[in-house]
Amino acid sequence: MSPKLPLSELIRPFVVNRPDETMLFDRGLEVSWGEFDALCLRTVNWLRGQGVGPADRVAVWLVNRVEWLALLFGLARVGATMVAVNTRYRAAELEYILQRSGAKLLVLQLNFKKIDFPLVLRDVNPASAQALVRVAVVDADASMPARILGRPTVAFEPGAQAGAEAQDGSDPEAVALMISTSGTTRGPKLAMHVQWRLTLHSQQLARAAALDAPGARLLAMTPFCGVGGFNPVLGALAGGATVHVMDAFDAAAAAHTMLQQGITHAFGLDVMLRGIVDQVPGHDPFPAARRLHYICLNDPAGFLPFAHAAAARRIPLLPITYGSSEMQGMFALPRCDRPMPEMVQAPGWPISGASDAVRICDPDSGAILGPGHSGTLEIRSITGFVGYFDNEEATREAMTPDGYFRTGDIASQLADGSFAYESRLGDSLRLGGFLVSPVEIEEVLKALPGVAEAQVVGVSVDGVYRCAAFIVSSPLGAPTEAEVVAWAAARLAPFKVPARVWSVSEFPVTEGPNGVKVQRGKLRDMAQVRLATGA
Repeated sequence: MSPKLPLSELIRPFVVNRPDETMLFDRGLEVSWGEFDALCLRTVNWLRGQGVGPADRVAVWLVNRVEWLALLFGLARVGATMVAVNTRYRAAELEYILQRSGAKLLVLQLNFKKIDFPLVLRDVNPASAQALVRVAVVDADASMPARILGRPTVAFEPGAQAGAEAQDGSDPEAVALMISTSGTTRGPKLAMHVQWRLTLHSQQLARAAALDAPGARLLAMTPFCGVGGFNPVLGALAGGATVHVMDAFDAAAAAHTMLQQGITHAFGLDVMLRGIVDQVPGHDPFPAARRLHYICLNDPAGFLPFAHAAAARRIPLLPITYGSSEMQGMFALPRCDRPMPEMVQAPGWPISGASDAVRICDPDSGAILGPGHSGTLEIRSITGFVGYFDNEEATREAMTPDGYFRTGDIASQLADGSFAYESRLGDSLRLGGFLVSPVEIEEVLKALPGVAEAQVVGVSVDGVYRCAAFIVSSPLGAPTEAEVVAWAAARLAPFKVPARVWSVSEFPVTEGPNGVKVQRGKLRDMAQVRLATGA
């Protein structure tokens, strides 16, 4: 196995050998490898000046920008941990993350044009962040409040922390990053990733996706706060590719950047790639594009005709076969050694090669199944997470005795060792690119006066995978659909807000050995029928 390297080693070869070459473009800024390394060192000094030390946790609530990456690398050099906060979170979700993580410092931006961060903060209970010492504001100006969440504020100004060169306190085994994953009745979990595993996965991705090829240029259009966003960027840095950062996705702007800047790589949701492709007509509209990887959140079969049509236009839309918050966002990709039309629906291989293992098991007996059979997907990976923060029980439940991660997904394996994702085993939903437990949404809906019970299912609404809710009213009254949606919108990220809400007298149930169970499958069918008929 490769030596265990700290995260700082990911960029060191380019800092040393190509310090003046451009590493990334961000909001009109052109940043070289040397300039980025200097920013990271100043960030280390700034963090230490705020009292951040080894094993401390810092919550970062920022859109895509160079400071997000400088904080990741800076915290790693301190030996501290970044807690990545989803930029679309609402008050209840931010409260939970701050409380669960025990973050000492929160770094945020108040004036981003497309997200009203102050509005979200207004409804956050300061008591939820007992460990929080202060709040740092990026792009601070005279309007910065003296206190946020009851804590004193400070401007994030690493440029003012030049001083002596910061000592590198990197530890390959230190937790560099915590990512929020699927919620349960106890709320979302924080998957922990250590430095050397992030470094190794990034190097593997650079090779597997040819991000280390001459002239590679990545369009970073997916939020860094999730594995689908930061994994491609770290892969690009590992390969020495130039990164073009988008702070918020816009299909027209993305298409323009691809054409003007000769973008070779992009990773995103199927709806993102569809939006980009629809902007430009004709044959071979993106001549520089080599690999445009997508993860399909809807029914993959429904996206295939579009992907095949794109292939006929010489647009290389390729699937991301598998990824998760625990196993990294790009755990498996197709091998790009086949004609493009075949690649559209190709199965995938772990990008690490033989060092990782995949098996398919019978969901009832646990027996390992052979090629051609569908079953539960289990993964053993040297670059995966090391557990859930402060949740040993959940970590034990997620792992098998012989070290495999129970993904909770259904897949099938082929004779050549590749595998194909098929569906989610449980009831968790992929919404907006993130895995979400319906229980999390249901608990919010049941807090609305007049809602006695709630069930949330996944549905396709105008080709986009969304959630829909069924509610049973209480004697206090029957809230309208608009009232339920408004209640959810004030408390949840937009991708978790139900697209439709229907009132029913009772849920379909079945009697089982463990008692009465709601039949979510029937509810999904009911929802699709109602959507189709306009009910």
